[in-house]
Amino acid sequence: MTGLFPTSGENSGGGLDFITWEQAWCSEVLETPVRPQVTSMAAPRLPPPDPQFVLRGAQSAVHALHFCEGAQGQGRPLLLSGSLRGLVHIWSLQTRRVVATLDGHGGQCVTWLQTLPQGPQLLSQGRDLKLCVWDLAEGRNAVVDSVLLESVGFCRASVLAGGLQRWMLAVPGRGGDEADTSPRPLLLAGYEDGSVALWDVSSRKVCSRVACHTEPVMGLDFDSQEARGVSGSAEKALAVWSLDEQQALQVRGTHVLTNPGIADVKIRPDRRILATAGWDHRVRVFHWRTMKPLAVLAFHSATVHCVAFAADGLLATGSGDQRISVWSLYPRT
Repeated sequence: MTGLFPTSGENSGGGLDFITWEQAWCSEVLETPVRPQVTSMAAPRLPPPDPQFVLRGAQSAVHALHFCEGAQGQGRPLLLSGSLRGLVHIWSLQTRRVVATLDGHGGQCVTWLQTLPQGPQLLSQGRDLKLCVWDLAEGRNAVVDSVLLESVGFCRASVLAGGLQRWMLAVPGRGGDEADTSPRPLLLAGYEDGSVALWDVSSRKVCSRVACHTEPVMGLDFDSQEARGVSGSAEKALAVWSLDEQQALQVRGTHVLTNPGIADVKIRPDRRILATAGWDHRVRVFHWRTMKPLAVLAFHSATVHCVAFAADGLLATGSGDQRISVWSLYPRT
């Protein structure tokens, strides 16, 4: 699992008032007029909400999700999904139907999707050892380029956008090629031995490495504004780690889960909550600053392979039950 970010640090979402957020989760304090004492009572736990809607029609397990913001003629973002059978489906969240199907991975599982900043282009990574570049302009759905990969493991690629005409791609492999970089980017990578490493891409050297898990890292995400990240693995724990000014990684804490196996983890763009995709069919939602558990979404009937957030806060989850559920949780204010 990889993640690129610039050394200067960019805001991954809008800045919000964490004090207001914290107050929303405080226990309610009730004062009884008959008795002089003040009684502190915890607010009752509400049942988990239902999905806002469910998308059916993927025809196989859903292994990758990505929101495409700013789609022409769309009031809401498009949602892209990658399936076990190698298909990429483009969904309209207005009609809740598939508007296009892309077939470029020879029936092999699609594990990662990402749109490029300079226009309607899509990257898709599959277990056929190919990363495809798609042209989606004006209704087209053609592969215009592809990159052969060296590894068929679980590691997903990562993109760092340096502007409309410049971007950098990191792909899993056994070695690395020299990269032309300006400014100097850093790369976070999770490994099968449970460690997370920070790479200087320009010098192709590891700046720092820290042991976070006892099992392979399956997913990670990074908050560049707070210089803090989170990772999940095959074990039943999340690890929270930080990056200091000397580019040293440090584990800040671990959070034990009920069951082992985290397939994916994502921080919402506003940096208020995060969601995990569980092998136990559950999606777990946490307050990002405090790591307080907020909700367990038990909608799916098979492994949840992926989660994705839209800029407006919508959460999409994809599962082995061939369904995509879309949630509106703790709306942005």
